[in-house]
Amino acid sequence: MALNHSLSLPSLTLISSKTQFQFQAAPNSKPFLLPASPFQSINRFTYTLRAMGSSASSQRPDHVQEAGKVDYASLGDDEWKKKLTSEQFYVTRQKGTERAFTGEYWNTKTSGTYHCICCDTPLFESSTKFDSGTGWPSYYKPIGNNVKSKLDLSIIFMPRTEVVCAVCDAHLGHVFDDGPRPTGKRYCINSASLKLIPN
Repeated sequence: MALNHSLSLPSLTLISSKTQFQFQAAPNSKPFLLPASPFQSINRFTYTLRAMGSSASSQRPDHVQEAGKVDYASLGDDEWKKKLTSEQFYVTRQKGTERAFTGEYWNTKTSGTYHCICCDTPLFESSTKFDSGTGWPSYYKPIGNNVKSKLDLSIIFMPRTEVVCAVCDAHLGHVFDDGPRPTGKRYCINSASLKLIPN
């Protein structure tokens, strides 16, 4: 009894019959035959796939984004409200400020890395945290270029420099020029914008 069926794989077509397998690697390529018993041909076919580095599991559809690649600019307030607490949303998405001496991390001494609460980008190392006496977590240096700054004119008579997450643009706080060495900077950050990952 002859078997005639086809099996479609990513850019591969396998057509079998009683005595041979026809293998075509691409739509416009010339097919070739693997004469043998069906079981031997299947083994050869499997070996050929492995040798070429092709398998169904190694193929990735073009429309699937890599893990972690999120277009944060496209997220609206409704999406952020589902992801954040009301205070986190107020601080990070509406540029709010938590009350001094009330935030979770203002006096924390735990060793670790402080990440953005919105997108999990690492922002500050605990080794750069210092007691500024202001009631907000303060750091003298961010991690790499993960924090960016821009002019804040929300208080007309007192222009300040706002700091935001470079990845998702979450409002973090402000930076001042009265910090300790070696940078002389004081990144005054809202606890609500942070998530501490202990070492």
